[in-house]
Amino acid sequence: MALATLCLLVTGCGFQLRGAPPVSSALQPLAVDCSDNVPGQLCDAVREQLELGRIQLKPAEEADYVLKIGNFRQERRASAITLRAAAAEYTLRHTVDIEVLTSDNIPLIEPTDLNSSETYRYDESNVLAKQREEEALREQLHDRLAQQIIFRLAPLDEGRIDRLRQEAKQARDESADPSS
Repeated sequence: MALATLCLLVTGCGFQLRGAPPVSSALQPLAVDCSDNVPGQLCDAVREQLELGRIQLKPAEEADYVLKIGNFRQERRASAITLRAAAAEYTLRHTVDIEVLTSDNIPLIEPTDLNSSETYRYDESNVLAKQREEEALREQLHDRLAQQIIFRLAPLDEGRIDRLRQEAKQARDESADPSS
């Protein structure tokens, strides 16, 4: 009985778990267009976050907005060296470009680099475990990049989208009118 009452109070007060902010329903329907070099796990994580936020996903030709994710880069470099000149720590860094366009190619988010990095200790005597740790860190970096993408989409509400469309229309009109 007490547990049911607590659940009712928590849901009734508007409590929600912390996480990615909600993406505005103004961005519907949305297409997620990942280039070939973007890991499938990253694209899947973005789609999953959007679906959890109740954003309707469609193919690019049917969507009003397109989230383009591309130019994925990953870097692994030694960040600390032992006395024997062996790597003691590595830093993993993943970077991806995103942009959001309307169906009529108006940019809502200009091309932007997002990145995430993580450092881990390396042990020459335990190579297999460190390889597994590195793979787990790569998965975490994908999830963090997906969250960053969602954070970038969150401010795009109906009012902001309308302002960006009007600014783009004005810029096109001014460039088409040679007298101004």
